[in-house]
Formats: sequence, structure tokens, C-alpha cells
Amino acid sequence: MSDPTSESTMTDAVLAANLKAQQEKGPDLRQVHSKSHGCVWGEFIVEETLPDSLKVGIFANAQTYPAWVRFSNGSEPEKRGKLKSDREPDARGMAIKLMNVEGEKVLDDEEKTQDFILINHPVFFVRNVQGYIDLARASTDPEIAKAMQPTFAILHQIGSKTVTNPLHIEYWSTTPYKLGSQAIKFSVKPQTPDSEGTIPDSENYLREAMVAHLSEQDAQFDFLVQRFVDEEKTPIEDPMQEWKAEDAPYFKVATLRIPSQVFDFEERKRLDEGLSFSPWHTLPDHEPLGSVNLARKKIYQAIAQARRDTIQQRLREPSPHVQ
Repeated sequence: MSDPTSESTMTDAVLAANLKAQQEKGPDLRQVHSKSHGCVWGEFIVEETLPDSLKVGIFANAQTYPAWVRFSNGSEPEKRGKLKSDREPDARGMAIKLMNVEGEKVLDDEEKTQDFILINHPVFFVRNVQGYIDLARASTDPEIAKAMQPTFAILHQIGSKTVTNPLHIEYWSTTPYKLGSQAIKFSVKPQTPDSEGTIPDSENYLREAMVAHLSEQDAQFDFLVQRFVDEEKTPIEDPMQEWKAEDAPYFKVATLRIPSQVFDFEERKRLDEGLSFSPWHTLPDHEPLGSVNLARKKIYQAIAQARRDTIQQRLREPSPHVQ
């Protein structure tokens, strides 16, 4: 059992480091997942014939929610004004924001939304908040670096994946969440899976692939959940351990449909930059579980607020032009 006081102190340390990096590399940019491949609108269609045990929260009734969906690279900005090329190894992210979601939320900064945060790998790269700190120190401490080999192995697996189109790959929550009185993980699986192909010679080929796809056709995903079995097979506090399908089968609860559309224009990009995604933008029935998610609650909220404060300040009083 972790010490809550120690966890809080470590979370504050991680937050301070992130805020410092945010100020240095671009205070109006996201600290992670800063490069967007596209912010698109869609609809989240809850299945009509769910078992009663899954009819909880947003899944309680067969209905359709409007949604904004953001696809991104996981990395932070390399420096002010410079984002990593899509050709370099990186995690790929999907963030879903459902709209018109009624009911009291865990956080009060958004009234009618429900967010889901995912990456293209089934496990997270650190076990707890200490893992974030150790990862930052590993480059200067050989003993910590040795102990962090499992983390480096996961990061290598994530970075080794060949992705030709963000609309054609599967994404996972990596960390657990409530489904009423149950614990679950969730996944978003494309109905049109990715095919092997060569990576185009473009720094922004993932956005270009999305533009080409959605100019001609829809994209559809299955939204799947896995239910907690026991602490050995499906642990709550170890997001580095995969919940295997043979132990916790996937069950489809909704369809995410992204209609054919034009999204690569400046007004949409401004909306994209203004959005804030957090696993804590949620109904209590879908509250995040585990120490990693608890740390995210404070870190995500503070970083998003700092970013929005910078944008508001810039609108009130512009900064000098920087050569």
C-alpha cells in the first residue's frame, strides 16, 4: 500500500518539472501530446442490447452522443515552435470528448462532457508516480537506469510500431476505470485495421493520411471494455501489466463513427488547441482508478490551466515578436 503523503509529494515534483518544461518550450502548448494529427467530429453510438451489468453511466441507455476526437503524437515539443516529426518513434494517442452528457461530474470545469484518453499500446510505461521521477533521473543514475529496464522495454515497443494512418490502429486506456461498482479497462479498435506499408517521406504524414481518408470515407471504431477478474490477472495498481483477452474478454459497448469531413483548416486547429482532455472529465460512474490516474488528476488540471492562462494573457496583451 503506497503512502498518500509520499504520493502527493512526488506528484507535486512531477507537476513542477512539467510546468517548468511547459514554460521553456511553449507555455501555450500541451506539455505532452502536443502535436495533433487532427481534431474531428463524430458520434458515439451506445449499443442497444447491452447486458444489465454494463448499463451504467453513459452506457445506461441506447443513445448517441456527439463527440470531438483528437489524434496526436505522445511526445512533448522539442523546443519552442518545433514538434517532432511523425517519422520518429513515438506513441500515438486518441482523446475522445463526448458532449451532452448529463449528470454531476468529478471535476467542475466542464459541465456536459465525458473524456476517454488512450494510446496505441495496451500497457502504461510506469507503474506509479515514482516511475515518472525515476525515468527523469535514469540518464544520470546507472542504478536507476538498470531498475527502469522494464519501462525502457515498453517505450521501445511503443516506438517500434509502424503506423501509416491514425484511423487504422487500436488504442487502449492502459489504466483502469470504474464502471459503476466494477473496474474496467477500455479499448478503441478500428473496423478497418492498418495494413503494412512504407512510411511516407513527410514530417506530417499522419495528418496527411487522415485528410486523405476522411475526404473520401468514414472511419469507424468499436469501443470495447474488459472487466476486472482478480488482482493477479487484472491488477488495478500495476498498469504495466496487460489485462489479457483470454483472462478478461473484450465486450463491445459502443461504436465511434467519424464521418467523412474536412478538418484541416485554421478554425478547427484553434478549437483543437483550446480543448482540454482529462480522464477526470467524467461521471463518477467512470472515475479513474489507481495511483497513476490520481496523479493525472492534479497534473493534467494544473498544466491545462497554465496553458489557458497563457492564451488568455496573450489575447489581452500580446508578447513581443520573437525572431
